[in-house]
Amino acid sequence: MKRIIIILALVLLSTSQVLVFAQEVKGSEGSASSEISAENGPEMWKYIAAALAVGISCIAGGIAVGQIGAAAMGAMSENPELSGKALPYAGLAEGICLWGFLVALLILVLN
Repeated sequence: MKRIIIILALVLLSTSQVLVFAQEVKGSEGSASSEISAENGPEMWKYIAAALAVGISCIAGGIAVGQIGAAAMGAMSENPELSGKALPYAGLAEGICLWGFLVALLILVLN
């Protein structure tokens, strides 16, 4: 499982590097293209930061829900009375995704 997470992180890192450095600024004048690049630079980083906030938090929330769900089902198979006590923890883990979305929303609105 750790190997898959490391591979996905490397793919994400390499893809983001390609997107950052492979931008083409179309323009016939050199000064106009540098102005366009200077204006779009901070705007691009804002969107990348928001996407990373949502993406990483959703991946972490999915991993947490998977582990909590498996543990809750194992505990309920031994003692069915634990169903009401174990399942709310899965909802708490899903809150991680909502916090990531909130951070991304704040990044996009406040910058």
